[in-house]
Amino acid sequence: MGKTSDRNEDFYRKLRRKIQVWLDKKGGSGSRWADVLMSGPDLFYLMWKLSMHPEVPVKSRRILAATVVYFISPFDLFPEAVFGPVGYLDDIALTAYVLNRVINDTPPQLVKQYWLGERDVLMVIKNILINADKFIGKGLWDRVKRRIG
Repeated sequence: MGKTSDRNEDFYRKLRRKIQVWLDKKGGSGSRWADVLMSGPDLFYLMWKLSMHPEVPVKSRRILAATVVYFISPFDLFPEAVFGPVGYLDDIALTAYVLNRVINDTPPQLVKQYWLGERDVLMVIKNILINADKFIGKGLWDRVKRRIG
């Protein structure tokens, strides 16, 4: 594994731990968006791995890579430094939206290989997209989707 790979593996583990600690303090799975927040690290990992895989179309890899940058950037709609792990909700929604767009052009065996979540990835994505306007705000979520195209 190279340095970039190690950093992203560490990001995945740290993110999962950070969210779990925060949820435990807030009452664990009783938190309104606990399932969505806990799916974030798994979605990030899938997106990151697909963004580098040569079997994924170049256009899809570029979109995925740009979304990886957004996810790890401290400057976004809901900064994690201000909102804590709840700040990942916009990152998770955007990741689900992008994965939903590129997953049909991605070899299914790659999605299966890189999905670390316990539930079906398509159901996780669908659930997030159905509820994104509730945790981001409908007007804001609509603007984000329009901007992505």
